[in-house]
Amino acid sequence: MYRTKNCGELRIANVGETVTLAGWVQRVRKMGGMTFVDLRDRYGITQLVFNQEVNPNLCDEANKLGREYVVQITGKVGERYSKNDKMPTGDIEIEVSELCVLNEALTPPFTIEDNTDGGDDLRMKYRYLDLRRDPVRKNLELRHKFCFEVRRFLDSKGFLEVETPVLVGSTPEGARDFIVPSRMNQGCFYALPQSPQTLKQLLMVAGMDKYFQIVKCFRDEDLRADRQPEFTQIDCEMSFVEQNDVIETFEEMTKYLFKQVRGVDLGVAPFLRLPWSEAMRRFGSDKPDMRFGMEFVELMDVLKNTGEFGVFNSAAYIGGICAEGCASYTRKQIDELTNFVKSPQIGAKGLVYARVEADGTVKSSVDKFYSPEVLNQLKEAMQAKAGDLILIISGDDAMRARKQLCELRLLMGSRLGLRDKNKFALLWVVDFPMFEWSDEEQRLMAMHHPFTAPKPEDIPLLDTDPANVKANAYDMVCNGVEVGGGSIRIHDAILQAKIFNILGFTPEKAQEQFGFLMNAFKYGAPPHGGLAYGLDRWVSLFAGLDSIRDCIAFPKNNAGRDVMLDAPSHVDQKQLDELAIKVVEK
Repeated sequence: MYRTKNCGELRIANVGETVTLAGWVQRVRKMGGMTFVDLRDRYGITQLVFNQEVNPNLCDEANKLGREYVVQITGKVGERYSKNDKMPTGDIEIEVSELCVLNEALTPPFTIEDNTDGGDDLRMKYRYLDLRRDPVRKNLELRHKFCFEVRRFLDSKGFLEVETPVLVGSTPEGARDFIVPSRMNQGCFYALPQSPQTLKQLLMVAGMDKYFQIVKCFRDEDLRADRQPEFTQIDCEMSFVEQNDVIETFEEMTKYLFKQVRGVDLGVAPFLRLPWSEAMRRFGSDKPDMRFGMEFVELMDVLKNTGEFGVFNSAAYIGGICAEGCASYTRKQIDELTNFVKSPQIGAKGLVYARVEADGTVKSSVDKFYSPEVLNQLKEAMQAKAGDLILIISGDDAMRARKQLCELRLLMGSRLGLRDKNKFALLWVVDFPMFEWSDEEQRLMAMHHPFTAPKPEDIPLLDTDPANVKANAYDMVCNGVEVGGGSIRIHDAILQAKIFNILGFTPEKAQEQFGFLMNAFKYGAPPHGGLAYGLDRWVSLFAGLDSIRDCIAFPKNNAGRDVMLDAPSHVDQKQLDELAIKVVEK
């Protein structure tokens, strides 16, 4: 055997035992006639001791070891003279009697330490080295435990794990597909699934009753911290359910995962259910961060046409937030906030502020346009007190202005330390609009996907006012992150055809794209609904990470590239010829 123990399990009770360990050399330290080597494997680090007086040849061999050499040692466990209470194995060390170098190693391009000197691109290029680092490894261990407990819970509830195909047909709705050419069917293409949506509905038609899958999904969309070209969903579907059934099941699952994986008890009270329209009005987001308040206050009645400030008088929306205790912000700090909201990413035209002084009076950047009485009404409307700072954004598009104010709210929440990663605020956002208007397409688009059922009471509006139909859909939000979403699905072929018609599909086009699903409905589809959790997002939240990339073994960078494998890459002309594909430079 290469080892009898691992590098993380020896304790004071093992003193006197002869053991064999194998692993990587973390560091070598020479102190007088002694050489100390930290040996690392996945399980931990153990200190090795080589004594020049006891075995000079062996000590000389140890002095030649480099970082990341793979070695095997045999020795006796001894009690450490200078103990290290920061290491689980810090009470012991191994007095080495045999050393075998299994593999030499080049000096790594960055230090394999908790706090490394390697930048993101360098670490991604040598990801197999980065994975040796304790923080990264712990993220993968957390992911493993999370997946294990997901399967344990869903199995206990009667869910059946079913694999669905990776090569599917392309669909026109949603994000862009990754497409795969077919050699045997030249001119035709598979698509990598954005989700197994239609397939899990077919499993309900097939009578599977409760399905789940921890599944890879693929979307060719612009990347950000919580997006990757390929990501993992916990995909679930249930038959003979209504919205409450789905929400209660996965709320229970969420509480179970927090308890088992994160050690956090979320209690027995149900999560808040917030209508989409209320979430947008109060927070400017359909995934509000509820760890802190700072809710929006609409100020149209207070500031529009009550003074001579033309920007407000012509605005379609004026809203403000109150930052407690921030009246002492300097002009430089205010300018930083102004530049933030005016940045291209946010797009606001400007920022108005008002301070509530110690005596209760209000000093504002628009003092000259408003009387003290109006400014006092502003203070009352915001429920601001002495020492508070009021921040106001306006715009000619209410939805856009609210989203800009949302970004400002999140920034202030971070600056004030209100977004603690060890605090969790969960809620459901419900009653989404069924459709949204696309200026690019000049038509209504499905806000979720075209198989989402409308709220039963809104079905008559499909014929008269489809833009105001609400969807029987729901998203779970944790700390301002959408961690899961789903809906009750359409199970009636006639209703599904009507939705396709509203979305601009001709009957022929709908049959071409989704005929397999509509035909399946004709053979007895049960009422069904489901939900998909974002596994990567959940694990990153549990680990306190800012990006999902750090909980994925081999992620892509912000340009969608795998710098380790150098993918995507050009392929041989022979391969292109076999596929009858010609590459044209734009």
